[in-house]
Amino acid sequence: MFASLLRSPLIDRTRRNHGLEHATITVLGLTHRVSLAGRSTPNGFYIHGDVDAEAIARAAEEALRRLRAGERELAIHPHCGTNYVTAGVAAAGAVFVAFMGTRDSRERFDRLPVAASLATLALIAAQPLGLSLQRSITTSAEVRDMRLVSVRVLPGPLRTHFVETCD
Repeated sequence: MFASLLRSPLIDRTRRNHGLEHATITVLGLTHRVSLAGRSTPNGFYIHGDVDAEAIARAAEEALRRLRAGERELAIHPHCGTNYVTAGVAAAGAVFVAFMGTRDSRERFDRLPVAASLATLALIAAQPLGLSLQRSITTSAEVRDMRLVSVRVLPGPLRTHFVETCD
């Protein structure tokens, strides 16, 4: 059932755009020393950062070509939100477990070193788990017949581009 959900058209397109977004940001990072962030949709992806549209278009084309050539790891990014959510949930769960059974703030204070230790271990374990979740759930390197339609600069205080894709 879960596998069929991942193959549903909206989720599948979002996962493939997410993979292309990561690959594009990685390729851009080879030539531009700027902070970038992205967000994917079924119709493309946003890139936030001080880069011109032509550079993004070139990077997206190269990323698409490289993903098609089998460079699947380009779809995985160490600064993906999936990693941050995984780390946050793991740390929160560890702290929850550490404080189970406490009745007051004094008991919670006494368990604070245990909570910090468990949260730290959870954060360490979350690093490979986040990457694994990207590989299996939140991104896809299977770009298939995907192609770039356009790269548009969007109005607003933050430099934002939308990279539109289609199959």
